[in-house]
Amino acid sequence: MSAKSKLSAVILVLSVAALFAGLASAKQDPERKQCSHQCRVQQQFDEEQKEECMRKYEEYHREKKEREGVKELEFDPDRRLRECQSRCMRQGRGEAQQLCRFRCRQRLEREHDRRWEEEGKKHTKEYEEEEKHNPYVFEDRHFSTPIKTGKGRVDLLTKFTHNSDLLRGIENYRLALLVANPKAFLIPNHFDANAIFVVTQGRVIISMIHEDKRRSFNIETGDIIRVRSGTPLYLINRDDSEKLFIVKLLQTVNRPDHYEVFYGAAGAKPESFYATFSIEILEAALKNSRDKLERFFDKQGKEAILAVSKEQIEECGKGGGIWPFGSDSKNPFNLFKKRRPSKSNKYGQLFEVDADEFQHLKDFDLRVSYANISRGSMIAPLYNSRAIKIAIVVQGEGYLEMVPPDVSSKSSHRQSRDSGQRKSGSSYQKMSSRLPFDTVFVVPAGHPFVTVASRRTNLEVLCFEVNIENNVRYLLAGEGNFVQQFEKEAKELAFKTREEEVDMIFGNQDEEFFLPGPSQQGSRDYK
Repeated sequence: MSAKSKLSAVILVLSVAALFAGLASAKQDPERKQCSHQCRVQQQFDEEQKEECMRKYEEYHREKKEREGVKELEFDPDRRLRECQSRCMRQGRGEAQQLCRFRCRQRLEREHDRRWEEEGKKHTKEYEEEEKHNPYVFEDRHFSTPIKTGKGRVDLLTKFTHNSDLLRGIENYRLALLVANPKAFLIPNHFDANAIFVVTQGRVIISMIHEDKRRSFNIETGDIIRVRSGTPLYLINRDDSEKLFIVKLLQTVNRPDHYEVFYGAAGAKPESFYATFSIEILEAALKNSRDKLERFFDKQGKEAILAVSKEQIEECGKGGGIWPFGSDSKNPFNLFKKRRPSKSNKYGQLFEVDADEFQHLKDFDLRVSYANISRGSMIAPLYNSRAIKIAIVVQGEGYLEMVPPDVSSKSSHRQSRDSGQRKSGSSYQKMSSRLPFDTVFVVPAGHPFVTVASRRTNLEVLCFEVNIENNVRYLLAGEGNFVQQFEKEAKELAFKTREEEVDMIFGNQDEEFFLPGPSQQGSRDYK
């Protein structure tokens, strides 16, 4: 095409565009149809020039919409790919056409990713606004670090009732994280709380003193172990290269929502409780002179987590009955060495352990579970009849939606205090939150919720479900959802429509528990 002809095509496109620029209420299709007609009726244009005219109009139309911030009503990747690849036919056959088709796919993928990124930013802004008032989600800022050395740290989550009294049902529980570098040693200590430890990464030797015996356990990723209140213990990360991560759920025994750690062998920070006794008491109790005792306690280190050698690791645990050889084989129990997960399909896996399999959980009325949600997938919306879920993200990222009662108004607060219950005509609010690594969230009993994995990564969540005895998990969607159990009359009365239509809505999803998430729905066919 000559430069003059190209200029004519551009002028025509701009003229046609200007004609329709003032028609703010005009629909997209009539405008495009009219412009197409204007390009086609130009007698001075050959077919190639007419195609060029339409292409330039399309470019102008797209740029105009972007400037005005107007989104297309629907992004149809299949149609866009067909249109792009049909234009590749002009490239002839062979490598040129193949390269053109390949570039079409690349452009569509980039646009698809851009749209997801924009959508993610929009949701992030929504979540950030809601998270400011979300008492059910705890992030990095809710953790303190009472112990921190060059070899590891202990992070302690604030008490669950810190932001709101809505979580009074678990006020006697605290959550803590232990992170230890390879070949690190946590000095002997005890605490005034019963505890469940879950190893989410690494290999560790943990030694506990029970009455007059020492028991050592060689445990690894997925192992659950119970520690009784007041039990002296110490542990070693026995791996040469991998960090150790342990999640600890603590049930306090002295004060609600508060526990203390006591160190016997330490120095100035943390302080040894031995050295806090008066010297006269120590002289009598340990039957040693004042000078010897003072020199001895002055040698103690000043850190709770220390470096150890490979030889020291090998020596630790000898003679104490390393599990499972010569020790209690029921403590610990591994989440992942069961015969099969309790729920599994291509969208995720769920591993669960309760008191029937690991009897030490009975004292806590607790179930421990681990959900691995495939990227872009989700757990079906559900609620627990009486269990309170305490969950922490141990790998990946995703987001949470929950539907608690709306208690934001003053009247609702007053009503809750005065009568202990809400009046009829309940209203709800949607609580949304991003779930990056190490985020903790709590779901009270009866509260419907859903967890969704990021499109980029799987979402792996460790869960402690408190008050598990006689708990029932009610699915709100997917195979086995509770609406499917209604009889015909109940369905029609409840939803004001025929049973067949109710069944079409609640019986259309044939997957159970793990479902394709919102990012996967675009490629699925609906009945």
